Amino acid sequence: MTAKIAYDEVEVGTELPAQTFPVTRATLVQYAGASGDFNPIHWNEKFAVEVGLPDVIAHGMFTMAEAIRVVTDWTGDPAAVVEYGVRFTKPVVVPNDDEGAEIEVSAKVAAKLDDQRVRVDITAVSAGQKVLGMSRAVVRLA
Repeated sequence: MTAKIAYDEVEVGTELPAQTFPVTRATLVQYAGASGDFNPIHWNEKFAVEVGLPDVIAHGMFTMAEAIRVVTDWTGDPAAVVEYGVRFTKPVVVPNDDEGAEIEVSAKVAAKLDDQRVRVDITAVSAGQKVLGMSRAVVRLA
């Protein structure tokens, strides 16, 4: 696959289409099974509260993966991402109800680099709080 976005057609400040990702307790169980991360803070409310959390929280790597989807959907090629890093600033709290939580993700091109690459800065918010900090991806465009 090759990125569907042309480097010459992108400017600093270009906003990527924002997306909202739902997260339920069922989502966390599915992710735990796929990742092998069965830490009880991600599924056991009693345990999560006992260790000082407000409730069950989403896996950090799950949150990170959902956030980069805005970039991979935009490029049309997940392999276009050549670097990606975040700081985990707040947990995504997932209540035990039919609603769960949402991760709202927006992103914009922050810099044009050499070799057809751009830096994309990503913002991820849940329950009004920024859950990822310094979330940045370097992407090679067509």
